[in-house]
Amino acid sequence: MNVTRFLEHWSIRENPFKAEEARHDAVFARLHDGETAHPDFEKIIGDLTRPSASIVFGEKGSGKTAIRIQIAERIARHNALHPDARVLLVPYDDLNPFLDRFCAEVRDDADKDGMELLKRLKSLRLADHLDGILHVAVPRVIDAILDPVAGDEPGWRVLRKASVATKRDAQLLQALYDRHEEYESRAALLRRRIAVPWNRYRLVWKGLAVWGWLPAAAVGVASFFVTREWIGPLFWLWALGLLLAAWAVLLFNWFVLERIVVLKRKARRVGKKMRIVGRSTAELCATLEFLPPEDRTSAILPADDGEERRFALLARLRRVIQPLGYAGIIIIVDRVDEPSVISGDADSMRAVVWPLLNNKFLQQEGVGVKLLLPVELRHELFRESSAFFQGARLDKQNLIERLTWSGAALYDLCNGRLRACQTPDAAPVTIADLFDDEVSRQDIVDALEQMHQPRDAFKLLYQCMQEHCSNITEDQQKWRIPRPVLDSVRKQQAERVMMLQRGYRPA
Repeated sequence: MNVTRFLEHWSIRENPFKAEEARHDAVFARLHDGETAHPDFEKIIGDLTRPSASIVFGEKGSGKTAIRIQIAERIARHNALHPDARVLLVPYDDLNPFLDRFCAEVRDDADKDGMELLKRLKSLRLADHLDGILHVAVPRVIDAILDPVAGDEPGWRVLRKASVATKRDAQLLQALYDRHEEYESRAALLRRRIAVPWNRYRLVWKGLAVWGWLPAAAVGVASFFVTREWIGPLFWLWALGLLLAAWAVLLFNWFVLERIVVLKRKARRVGKKMRIVGRSTAELCATLEFLPPEDRTSAILPADDGEERRFALLARLRRVIQPLGYAGIIIIVDRVDEPSVISGDADSMRAVVWPLLNNKFLQQEGVGVKLLLPVELRHELFRESSAFFQGARLDKQNLIERLTWSGAALYDLCNGRLRACQTPDAAPVTIADLFDDEVSRQDIVDALEQMHQPRDAFKLLYQCMQEHCSNITEDQQKWRIPRPVLDSVRKQQAERVMMLQRGYRPA
């Protein structure tokens, strides 16, 4: 008998337990978080009207990615119900491009030292992470301003009515952190749509530089038509020379001093410090040029290694999104073990994540940071000194030391998936119905208890069906799994889980 025929007998359209990754799980996508959520989910997500930090440690397959997806779904529902108090979701979970750019930048700076990969990662700072988070958040906000979702009031129309300071904040953030593609055209469109006041300093100097030849031309023309006793050729020559010299000074000031020396040097310094973003000097020059002089000072631009400029820019982002109906920000950090420069190495993960364990970063007003971390970092955490814990203040961060599932919780989770896969109007089926009468519900719960987490629980039930169907023929009509199959598979899977936890075998 094949598994498909077995499932058809129970009016189940597809195998509920074949998926192993929440991102690609069609069954999980059909379920509500109330049916599949971890018992600690409400603590993790907190109150969306008052975003707060959460730090979760979990093994592979324990449901961290599922929690990330469920947080996104909950935020989407909250935003639909509260259009004037929405939450901006910032998924800081694809670290591959950021870390690749960072390592390339550090390698260029440290070629003489022969810096190895782990040493490069250890030079990662909280300021770099803040740049990365802003590089994820700002394009989403600019998209919402320029291309609003159907049914929403255009964001640019809202910001057009906002204060000049808010418009300048939006222009500054776009200049620094927008997407690399079409950055210049998006900058021009943003200035036009939200009616950013013109940079008068730039207009005056550029106007004088571009049109400064007109007085010299006027003098040249006048020299042919205006004749007086006291106005001789020498007078016109001196006048023309002085005007041309003044124009040359203006051209030199604008095109050489202002644009090449001052602006380019400033753009190069900012780009060098924004190591994780990878903005080129040419990109920054093209957008910073339109900022007013007071927004191009070292007190505003992230031109140093400190975090204060970045925190100030994050505060500017909150001011920009407030008129758009956003009252808070949720930042989700996940999949830190997946980037190619980390590849699951605990020391590399520690180097990347530890800068984020900063109490000032985690306790920002109106900003909730959700750190969904591999359990390997939990072991690293408990090796730290008391001074580290005092600085991180993990007692205030809704810490969940290990994302564990009881057998009963896994049983309910599997039942929810089973119901989601049944054909419409079919009689309800539970996991216990798939097993013989000699297998009690408690036997199944105990078997699931040994699996510890959803991915392994699904593998247990999937293997039970496979084992049962491979040992009988279809004409035997045995539609329930006997105890020996459960006992055999349970033993195999429990041994696999134990070896996995000890690091003796892959998942």
